[in-house]
Amino acid sequence: MRVGLVVVSHSAKLAEGIAEVAGQMAPDVTVVPAGGAADGGIGTDYDAVSAAVERADTGAGAVVLYDLGSAQMTAEMVVEALDDPGKAVVVDAPLVEGAVAAAVAAQGGADRAGVARAASEAGGTGEAETTPAAPAAETGAVRTEFTLDNEAGLHARPAALLVRAVAGVEADVRVRFGDGEADGHSVLAIMSLGARKGDRVSVEATGPQAQEAVDRIEALVRRRFDED
Repeated sequence: MRVGLVVVSHSAKLAEGIAEVAGQMAPDVTVVPAGGAADGGIGTDYDAVSAAVERADTGAGAVVLYDLGSAQMTAEMVVEALDDPGKAVVVDAPLVEGAVAAAVAAQGGADRAGVARAASEAGGTGEAETTPAAPAAETGAVRTEFTLDNEAGLHARPAALLVRAVAGVEADVRVRFGDGEADGHSVLAIMSLGARKGDRVSVEATGPQAQEAVDRIEALVRRRFDED
């Protein structure tokens, strides 16, 4: 069982679009849109959000994201009214980036707190940003370099696949391209590197399972990130 997501928006089309994008990143995660008023117009619908939370919770709880203030109020009212309010949590996060980060975290098996944290950090100054590449570790590191041969490079879905590949592996993974460096566990940071087809990318892993992390990434590269 994985943590589910609910996307609450004043617009049904916006909620559906974001849920679709997040779902592409995490095919085994239940992402439920809850957008628009009961009459089909702009607004939020308590009953629709309530049903979405129930649907998203398949046993591991749900994380709820929202677009504007009144959507937040509706979401919080729904969670407070649950028989067990601990089954769901409303997270203050950028809707698109937060949904993507949360979906990838849920796909990787993170618990509800971990999924919520991934969503909230997507709007901060931490994992979602790249940092200048630091000198490679002198000892205890496993490194690899490869040329991206897949059409999408390290954008969107391939970045999510890389993060999912190292999820649960006990290793710190750093992905480097040009002057930038990204946390290998952050899909947004990897996407921000802007690495495209034909670019040369390096990966460095440290920790007890560093070799396993690098092996998994190299396997993805050989499979062209499953684009064939």
